[in-house]
Amino acid sequence: MLTIPRALAAATRGLALCSALCSFAAPACAAPEEIQVYLDDATEPGHIGLDVHNNLAPSGLRVPDYEGARPANHVYRLTPEFYYGLAPGLELGAYLLSARDAAGDAHVDGVKLRLKYIAPHDAIQGGFWGVNLEVGKSSLAVAERPWNFELKTIAGLRRGPWLLACNLDFDGSLSARGGPVELAFDAKIARDVGQGTQLGIETYSELGPDTSPGDLSGRSQMLYAVADHEFSKFDLNIGLGRGLTHGSDPWVLKAIIGLKFN
Repeated sequence: MLTIPRALAAATRGLALCSALCSFAAPACAAPEEIQVYLDDATEPGHIGLDVHNNLAPSGLRVPDYEGARPANHVYRLTPEFYYGLAPGLELGAYLLSARDAAGDAHVDGVKLRLKYIAPHDAIQGGFWGVNLEVGKSSLAVAERPWNFELKTIAGLRRGPWLLACNLDFDGSLSARGGPVELAFDAKIARDVGQGTQLGIETYSELGPDTSPGDLSGRSQMLYAVADHEFSKFDLNIGLGRGLTHGSDPWVLKAIIGLKFN
């Protein structure tokens, strides 16, 4: 039977292989810049941190969503996210969106600012809720309109070793004639297996415009097997995702490395 330390060693080797592929092999699919279910974490006031979001897909969609979009297949995305604690439960963050395309060329795709609020709660057991607002400017390669926003609701529950969390996302454009707000729903269920490790699944579902949600078969629906581990100086989330519809990338690998500086 595979022990937790051996499983972590295998996960670390997998992450190293993922990084090597990003650097030397054909880069892979352009999944969203951050593949993450938001929980109740918020850095302490006056403290700073950095999350490094990585994703690639050995197999991705080849047809762009609109004219000028970067085709998803063979694109690697790297998104550093800096954040700072403003007050208890209130956090300011900034993203730098970057990617490497199928030809191996690097691109800066935009910047985003975010403000996250987490309501006071018991961090060990019980429920939690919050909200996250992002505003940013992106290149045509990743967004049909340059100025965009995302409002994300955060809700969850801890009961014993189990964690359940979900986000309802409202994505819209701040540009003229930006179109309807697009809805998405993300969820996570995980179990603490000891030694700072959680194993679980995450889902990421595009629901369509708020005026007429539905027709999910043509939209991205992803299911991830994930592992989370807290090391002494950083935390790690890794996952392997499988697309469930013809509008999804068939396979996606993701890794988020979280660093706390003080």
